[in-house]
Amino acid sequence: MSEVVVHAEIRNNTGKHAKHTLANGMVPGVYYARGEQNINLQVPVVTLNQVVFTSETHIIDLHLADGSSHKCILKDVQFDPVTDRPVHFDLQGLKENEKLSIEIPVSLVGGIPKGVRDGGMLQHFLHKVRVLCLPKDIPEKIEINVAELGINNFVHVRDLNVPNVTLVEAADNAIVGVMPPHVVKEEEVAPAVVEEAAKEPEVVGKGKKTEEGAEGAAPAEKGEKKSEKPEKAEKGEKKSEKPEKKGEK
Repeated sequence: MSEVVVHAEIRNNTGKHAKHTLANGMVPGVYYARGEQNINLQVPVVTLNQVVFTSETHIIDLHLADGSSHKCILKDVQFDPVTDRPVHFDLQGLKENEKLSIEIPVSLVGGIPKGVRDGGMLQHFLHKVRVLCLPKDIPEKIEINVAELGINNFVHVRDLNVPNVTLVEAADNAIVGVMPPHVVKEEEVAPAVVEEAAKEPEVVGKGKKTEEGAEGAAPAEKGEKKSEKPEKAEKGEKKSEKPEKKGEK
C-alpha cells in the first residue's frame, strides 16, 4: 500500500475557537491511538484533499512541527453541508500487531457489463466495504470485474475474496448489479393508446354518416310538402265546380 506524507501543525485553539482555523484556510483535526494522548492538529485544506478525495486507501505518514511522526489512516471526515468542504477530520494511529476496522473503496473494472449492452442499467450500491485487518494487510481498493454481469445479476459481499482481511459488512448486501430496463409500464400503456387511436376514425365516420343522412332527409321532407300542394289545388277546383251546378238549376 502506498503512503502519503502529511505535514501538520499542533493546534491550540479548540471547540468554538476552531472556526478561526477554518477562516485561515486550515482544517482542524485530531490524531488518536490506543495508549497515546490525543493530539489536536491542523492542516491546509489542499493537503487534506489529497487523502480525502481519492479512490484508494493510503497510509498517512504524519509529520508534526515538533519533529515527531506517526503512521495513521484517515478514520473520519466531516463536511460542511452547504459547501462540501472538509471542516474536521480524525486520524487513527496504527499499531503493527493490532487489527483495525477500515472502509476500503470499491473499484469497478472490465468495461461495460454484458447486461448494460443488452439494455439494463448498472447500479453501484456500495462504494466502500468495511474490513478488519492488520495495518500491513490493508488493501488499497477492492476491484470487481463487471464485464460478464448480466441483467438481474448482482455481486454481494459474500462473493468477495480479499486475502488476509475479514469482511465486516453483511454478507447479503449487494455491492453492484445490473437492473432490468424500465419498459413494462410503457408496454402496458401502448395497447390502450393504439386502441383509442383506432376508435377515433370510427366515431368521426359515424358522425359524418349521421349528418349526411340528416341532410339527405331534409330535402325529402320538403319534397313531400311540395307534393301536397297540388292536392290542395284539386280540392279548390272541386269547390269552384259547385256554383256552376247551382246556376244551372
